[in-house]
Amino acid sequence: MSYALVFLGVGSAHAVELGSASAVLERDGRPSLMIDCGAEALDAYLLRYGRPPDAIFVTHAHLDHIGGMERLFYSTYFDEARRGKLRLYVPASIVGVLQERLANYPNMIAEGGANFWDAFSLVPVGPGFWHEGLWFDIFATRHHAPLSSWGLALWGSFVYTGDTRPIPEIIDNYGSGTELVAHDCGLKGNPSHTGLDDLQREYSQACRNRMVIYHYGSAQDGAALRESGLRVAEAGSRFELDDPRVEDHG
Repeated sequence: MSYALVFLGVGSAHAVELGSASAVLERDGRPSLMIDCGAEALDAYLLRYGRPPDAIFVTHAHLDHIGGMERLFYSTYFDEARRGKLRLYVPASIVGVLQERLANYPNMIAEGGANFWDAFSLVPVGPGFWHEGLWFDIFATRHHAPLSSWGLALWGSFVYTGDTRPIPEIIDNYGSGTELVAHDCGLKGNPSHTGLDDLQREYSQACRNRMVIYHYGSAQDGAALRESGLRVAEAGSRFELDDPRVEDHG
């Protein structure tokens, strides 16, 4: 079986021309798990795969990462074959935030009788979750408030940081040292996101060699990051992954 990570979008919140930061784990060319669902990310998913996702992991509740969820509710709820079957893996600490931001709107449909969560199969997640026979670890990242943003790791294959400041100790903990590391990084850092100088200071060269950078501010910033020697994803980039080492973890 072959695995790959496809980037639907790579932009920061204001870089809509680069697409909402989001990726898809593919198995044998088939989409298995979507990571985040911003408005532009949902459009990119539909364009690439021709149908809505069957499973989504949500890293956090900023709108550039969940802005497509309301539209996904309508397309899923009104499709009887899909209603209640879309797996939505959400870290338990942010379920309440999603409730406030998405699900509390009165009368999701004008006729009444529908709850937001009726469209989905909600799976609150603790340290990790099983999906299609694979165990995925999740880990807290350094983004705004504690326990409000989470990353994802598939042992032996990839680590996806989501939005974060540098977390070298986490990267070392959730991997064997061979995984692709998809890391948030802009040209300039700030209190919620990693910058180029942060990346160069906090991570070893060996770790940086495994990185693919996303969530940057413009095409020009992406070019500058690439000139620094980093591997930089673009919308539509696809990276082959090593097979998960399920026997070693989970």
